[in-house]
Amino acid sequence: MISVRFGSPTDAGTTPWGTLVLPVVPGAGGKPVVAELANLAGSADFADEVAAFLADDERAGDAGRVGSFSRPLRDPSRITLVGTGSGDARSWRKAGGALARTARDADVTVAGLPAEAVASFAEGLWLGEYRFRLGEPRPSDEVKLQRVTLMIQETSELEAALDATRIIVRQVSFARDLTNTPSLTKTPAWFVDQVLHQGVPEVAATVREPDRLIEEGFGGIMAVGGGSAHGPRLLELTWSPPGATKHVVLVGKGITYDTGGIDIKPVEAMQLMRKDMGGAATVVAATLAAAQLGIRVKVTALAPLAENMLSGSAWRPSDVVRHYGGMTSEVHSTDAEGRVVLADAMAYAVAELEPDLLLDFATLTGASRIALGKTTAAIFTDNEALAKSVESAAALAGESVWRLPLPDDYLKETVAEIADLNNAAGNPGAITAALYLREFAGSLRDRWMHVDMSSPAWTAENDGELRKGATGWGVRTIVNWLSDEAQSLS
Repeated sequence: MISVRFGSPTDAGTTPWGTLVLPVVPGAGGKPVVAELANLAGSADFADEVAAFLADDERAGDAGRVGSFSRPLRDPSRITLVGTGSGDARSWRKAGGALARTARDADVTVAGLPAEAVASFAEGLWLGEYRFRLGEPRPSDEVKLQRVTLMIQETSELEAALDATRIIVRQVSFARDLTNTPSLTKTPAWFVDQVLHQGVPEVAATVREPDRLIEEGFGGIMAVGGGSAHGPRLLELTWSPPGATKHVVLVGKGITYDTGGIDIKPVEAMQLMRKDMGGAATVVAATLAAAQLGIRVKVTALAPLAENMLSGSAWRPSDVVRHYGGMTSEVHSTDAEGRVVLADAMAYAVAELEPDLLLDFATLTGASRIALGKTTAAIFTDNEALAKSVESAAALAGESVWRLPLPDDYLKETVAEIADLNNAAGNPGAITAALYLREFAGSLRDRWMHVDMSSPAWTAENDGELRKGATGWGVRTIVNWLSDEAQSLS
């Protein structure tokens, strides 16, 4: 992780700069400017050069845009200009992420950074430096930037903000690592081991292996995972701080690889199916972060983990699956497996855990991508206050969500002929999937939310603080939301 430290502003200009990074904002008439340049000690030596450089790039103030020029045998020896856009948290994250990816030097100094931007800028730096690669890294994978000195007065509040940001970033990176890992390695048992080895003693863990899943009636998880040589698991994590008066259960889809089962996917559709456990990665990482941050809300994460494979023991179209608690699903498609494992975990949560709120996170449908594009998750709930609170938390995290409806007009599509429900009710696919899951929320129906995060769980390109590959989407939103819930109780 890039070292971020504070430097005294009184030393500016009296000690060697080395490489100096200056934030750029869009100026009047579209001309970008360095807002704090006039107040920066020693700036008279290079102000004209900065102005000339900015004059050639009208977009230099765009969030995440980076430009640089050298000053041989002078100090600073290099000046890097980083666009900060509107100056909101999202823009500062983009600026930090872009700097982490493009910096040519190991050690840089940032001047003119406002105090309110420190945490967001550092978050962007740390998330932007993320790399995932099996085996030895290539030279192009190496992060050149090693240390960033922020020329700003250090305070206990800024240090606390940086400490919290470090914790969150580490858990986002953990979720990314879990999701990026190829499924040849990433069996349900492997996933469980990685989580248990995170070493967060405040979090209690329970692992249900196949024999116990059968004994306790988790028929959905066993059906989906029954075709694989790698048996399914149900991982349960609990953070229970003293004095907590609210209990939140987070359920995450954990399909470690999805062939589609007997209703097999086309080859190109299977290429990225190692990401189909992104929901499970999100909820376990967010729970670990909540514990490390000491958020005063009881949190239970449920990760139903299975590999949806073909074999002589694989589940079949027309099978009837009996879920935890007794509700049944008629299998219309073995490629609609995620909702089947989520249903078991949700039914268990309602029957046994007594949560105040129940949220599930899943890379569930391609239909959500068609509706909302590549970067926005679909949320479904009948609870207006819950919707607004999650939307607010997501906006603060820079993770986009959009609420879609749950019209009862489509309920009839989820009814089956020889079972309670049909697991693949058809179009509109994201909505009928959510309606199917709502049936397993039981008495918590009005305190439940479904988050279809299929699209934003993965990115095909570097963008701001995101690296190509798994994004760890949702961890920051959940942490923000849990923090808000805790504050509402204080």
